[in-house]
Amino acid sequence: MIVGGDAAGMSAASQARRTKGPQELEITAFERGRFSSYSACGIPYWVAGDVSGRDRLIARSPEEHRARGIDLRMRTEVTELDVAGRRVRWRALETGEEGWTGYDKLVLATGARPVRPPLPGIDAPGVHGVQTLGDGQALLDALSQEPGRRAVVVGAGYIGVEMAEALLRRGYAVTVVNSGEQPMATLDPDMGRLVHEAMTAMGITVVGGTEVTEVLTDGEGRARGVRAGGADHPAELVVLGIGVEPETALARAAGLPLGAHGGLLTDLGMRVRGHEDVWAGGDCVEVLDLVSGRERYVPLGTHANKHGQVIGSNAAGGYGTFPGVVGTAVSKVCDLEIARTGLREKDARAVGLRFVTATVESTGRAGYFPGAAPMTVKMLAEYRTGRLLGVQIVGRDGAAKRVDVAAVALTAGMTVEAMTALDLGYAPPFSPVWDPVLVAARKATAAVRAAGA
Repeated sequence: MIVGGDAAGMSAASQARRTKGPQELEITAFERGRFSSYSACGIPYWVAGDVSGRDRLIARSPEEHRARGIDLRMRTEVTELDVAGRRVRWRALETGEEGWTGYDKLVLATGARPVRPPLPGIDAPGVHGVQTLGDGQALLDALSQEPGRRAVVVGAGYIGVEMAEALLRRGYAVTVVNSGEQPMATLDPDMGRLVHEAMTAMGITVVGGTEVTEVLTDGEGRARGVRAGGADHPAELVVLGIGVEPETALARAAGLPLGAHGGLLTDLGMRVRGHEDVWAGGDCVEVLDLVSGRERYVPLGTHANKHGQVIGSNAAGGYGTFPGVVGTAVSKVCDLEIARTGLREKDARAVGLRFVTATVESTGRAGYFPGAAPMTVKMLAEYRTGRLLGVQIVGRDGAAKRVDVAAVALTAGMTVEAMTALDLGYAPPFSPVWDPVLVAARKATAAVRAAGA
């Protein structure tokens, strides 16, 4: 039995079905929404117009899952877990019908819920989230009614900057209000400042270091901007991009183990700790950070699909493990690419690591080749040992995917000195003779040697 019909849940169902046929394994899945197996990460690009329609974001429909022998029950919400009794209570949202259904093996893939602070006016018409396909459709409908005016985006993380681009391209005057001094808190502030400067140059107003205290409304109760830090920012549209938190209310009520970030805790096989026949994956779990050795919360579709593969194999009698993550993520705002992997400075300090940093400016192609554009690479290396701890990249012209080299190096536990000898591809249209990541590794190596002298 699976609770949640998106990435982790339906990947688990599909993998379990590949492992065992309908005569050997009965699979039932409950999904409270109207869509299954879709890419929430693609919603900003749908809003921007890069994706032609909602259906392009759906990997597999409920009908397709059912055709594969999976009993997927849409618009059905699980309201209670009885782990001791091996059953769940559910309610059909369209009819109100309720009941209990028993299970032998349970998979929790309840995902995440958007952070929605309890502010005056937060539920007013004109305030939009971007968590589900329904959210995306509601926002697009609003854009068609009030095209090209003013919008405020609350939050400047991945969703916030992507939605700022989408609205800018829709002709809106965009203001981004962020609690942090710089956008992209997943970067160190010096790298976030580069994002801030680029967004400002694009015509986006970035207001940092201030909290939204109220959504302003008009006489009809519709959103007409936000108040933050004593200043009013008028808009006809307010988009929330504050982030998400694990949807683990059911698990908490059932007494299942949760971590410091509120996510379920699992073992390497994605089995909930202390519960032999309960698994969990996707945005409702915490994962092991392979660099710091600590549990962290990293809600990404890449992890959710991998979790599902492991869970499906194990629940169906096979074998699989999910060893952990290094925290790799990429994003963009217009032509600016943003990437990070591993630890930030404050992450390293939090776990007691001493480190050195190196920051370099380079180009994505040979400097003489047409279209060469600048990028900045920051690298963290452990004091004395030189072990790579993290990399952040901000730039254009293929900057973001260069972080994959660093992600592999982190996973392998490489030192920055060993990285300098990596045999990376070179041709003037693709890279300088010394790739920017390797230039940063050379500088980090020198910093490690100087620190240990």
